[in-house]
Amino acid sequence: MKFNHVYFINGTAYAGKSTMVKRLAQKYNGIACEENYHEALMPGLDKAMFPCLTYTRDLQDWRDFIRRTPDEYEAWVKGVSKECETLELQILNKLNAEGKTVFADTNISIETLREVSDREHVLIMLADPDTSVNRFFERPDKEKQFLYRLLMEEEDPKLAMENFKQCLKRVNSRAAYNSFLYSGFRVIIRDESRRIEDTLALVEKQFGLQG
Repeated sequence: MKFNHVYFINGTAYAGKSTMVKRLAQKYNGIACEENYHEALMPGLDKAMFPCLTYTRDLQDWRDFIRRTPDEYEAWVKGVSKECETLELQILNKLNAEGKTVFADTNISIETLREVSDREHVLIMLADPDTSVNRFFERPDKEKQFLYRLLMEEEDPKLAMENFKQCLKRVNSRAAYNSFLYSGFRVIIRDESRRIEDTLALVEKQFGLQG
């Protein structure tokens, strides 16, 4: 089945995906499926079927989250991505069947996107891997600031932060960046000198939307 009414934006952190999804939905009277839109289904997830997503849902001590090794963190992120894909496909299948125009900041893999969407409905947005790591705590959202406070409360905050940055580097690697860059889909790379309005115009052009 092809998701003919869905425009997908995948890529790396801090590339502007959710901002573009929100702007497009506002401009074209569509539905914005922003970052982590699968969270609406979280309360009812079966722990046996979704062990990675329910890890954070059922976590008793968040210090366990920040103390994981890079190997553990990478394995968890990959698992989350696969489980998110399952939930996102369920949500988008329903919206697409209703004929609604949807703009999705998606976790759906490149391989699956090739199967469920036309090339013209997929866009990759990329930020340099170092940006994704070094600017992780710059966002004001409460989840990231909560993690930052936990790291600062560790016995050795500097060591704790370095470990967490190594975790982030593992999942924001140059190899991961290149897999998106050479995926065969259209790509927009973050440019700090480019205005949001100019990026929106580029996204519209790549999707073949009328400005």
